[in-house]
Amino acid sequence: MTDRYQQFARSGVGRLIVSRLGLPNPAPLRRYRPGEPPLPGPALVGAAPGGRLGDAVATALKSAGIDMISEPGTANGDGPRYGGLVFDATGIANPTQLRELYTFFQPNLRALAGCGRVLVLGTPPENAATRSEAIAQRALEGFTRSVGKELRRGATVQLVYVAPGAESALESTLRFLLSARSAYVSGQVVRIGTHGAGLAEPDDWDRPLDGKVALVTGASRGIGAAIADVLARDGAHVVALDVPAQGAELSTVANRVRGSALQLDITAEDAPARLVEHLSTRHGGVDIVVHNAGITRDRKLANMKDPAWDAVLAVNLICQPVVNEALINGDVLRPNGRIIGVSSIAGIAGNTGQTNYATTKAGVIGMVNAYAPVLAGRGATINAVAPGFIETKMTAAVPLAIREVGRRMNSLAQGGLPVDVAETVAWFANPASGAVNGNVVRVCGQSLLGA
Repeated sequence: MTDRYQQFARSGVGRLIVSRLGLPNPAPLRRYRPGEPPLPGPALVGAAPGGRLGDAVATALKSAGIDMISEPGTANGDGPRYGGLVFDATGIANPTQLRELYTFFQPNLRALAGCGRVLVLGTPPENAATRSEAIAQRALEGFTRSVGKELRRGATVQLVYVAPGAESALESTLRFLLSARSAYVSGQVVRIGTHGAGLAEPDDWDRPLDGKVALVTGASRGIGAAIADVLARDGAHVVALDVPAQGAELSTVANRVRGSALQLDITAEDAPARLVEHLSTRHGGVDIVVHNAGITRDRKLANMKDPAWDAVLAVNLICQPVVNEALINGDVLRPNGRIIGVSSIAGIAGNTGQTNYATTKAGVIGMVNAYAPVLAGRGATINAVAPGFIETKMTAAVPLAIREVGRRMNSLAQGGLPVDVAETVAWFANPASGAVNGNVVRVCGQSLLGA
């Protein structure tokens, strides 16, 4: 779907009008293309005294092919701009030391390249050694979210809490958040724990899912089709699932990704048993399960009929834990397996006319919270993406005025693409993301809704 306002804002007359009136100025986002460098310039790396992540950051940057600069100023003036600013804040042990953030970022933010990345690394407040440290580390969230609303030209910011003992598990997350794969992810807080921290990295970071089997529900179009494309690109055999009515489109997707199609109503009573049988006999199990299938039946609650409520609850939520239980209890989900839900910012902020939909998407977050400790004990993970305004056929049908508000109400001042959601799913699915468990990451350009 074409964003005509963005096209206008990039034109000669449009640039003048946008500048004069202070209108939103959405910059073209830099998305992943094979062969392109991860960042549009070197990464400036800093740390508060006593930080514990310096070695892990240096190792990950070198492995990812990112040039690292440790002395500010070398990218200013006539030299290249910084592609990223990475700051290890784990050494901040009390609120007074928060000035280290100002000292590092204030003189360097202006040298950040377009579509650059800002990354702050901290210690989870619940793992802090003292109350003062817990207070200071929690303060990092306010800092990063505010910086995200000040950045321009497609730049993003994230906060990553790394538990003590999980230093070796940083690379997968650092690679994703510093790369063009995270183009529409900003203002997020990611937690890396110690469960799964010792898992080996993939043999090939360009195809980390080689030999894996991925089930994607609702795969015939939109976000589901994009997820199938990206997981297949990363090496997985994709089992694309959708209802029989979508059979033709489903086959097109499955053929395109060289996967297999499974026509099945996921809400049917026998669906879990049929899934267990199919995945066990045809593929010997499954490594990645993406609960993407979803529908909308929008109406204000006072005007909503029973079928609209029941259908949305059945498809978007009720069937998902039932499928999880069947795959877990039947030992179909393999070791180091991944379950990934698709929530929504509607499940975080609510939305007029979507009580049914928002209920289910909040329920997906509840599912992540409930299953995270269970799966950690089995060497597996569960996480969820929460998309904001994504350019799909569904959002194309939204009235123009509402569509424009949805596009502009975020720090990047534009809608995202289905591939943005898919790239985030692929990061969760990566074998090296075993310490990323129980997270819900918004793919919304740092939407103002629910922030």
